[in-house]
Amino acid sequence: MRVPCSRRAAVSALAATAGVLALTAFLLVGPPRLLAKSESPEFCASCHVMGDQYAAWSHAGAHRRLKCVDCHLPNGNPVVHYVWKSIDGMKDVISFNTGHIPDPITLSGHGTKVLQANCIRCHEATVARMDTTRQCWGCHRQLRHKLTGIIATR
Repeated sequence: MRVPCSRRAAVSALAATAGVLALTAFLLVGPPRLLAKSESPEFCASCHVMGDQYAAWSHAGAHRRLKCVDCHLPNGNPVVHYVWKSIDGMKDVISFNTGHIPDPITLSGHGTKVLQANCIRCHEATVARMDTTRQCWGCHRQLRHKLTGIIATR
């Protein structure tokens, strides 16, 4: 049985409207929750190769209140933050799923610059009179994941 054109058009319009509403709801509600979840330390630790880093962070004193992304992603511009989050996230997914995970896990050149910039961003008043060409963790060795918390006692 053929549906008259006007009825088919109405059904198509209704389906398109429902699709647009569903997409709008997802964009307004879905990604913020997904993004928030993917920025939690628990999400970062969900990859079993990051277990030691998570354990060290959870015993890290004052920095324990921070999330991984507070130090390891650019934080001056939200667009840059999410672009690098996507790039780094895809690199991590590929490394994990192909089994090409370095041992030990180290920062890339870009990661080193981001980490240094975030140290300076948070501690700007403290470092205003200091030479910021040196890496902060050169002196503050206890801040590195492998030298904090329970890992330092192994």
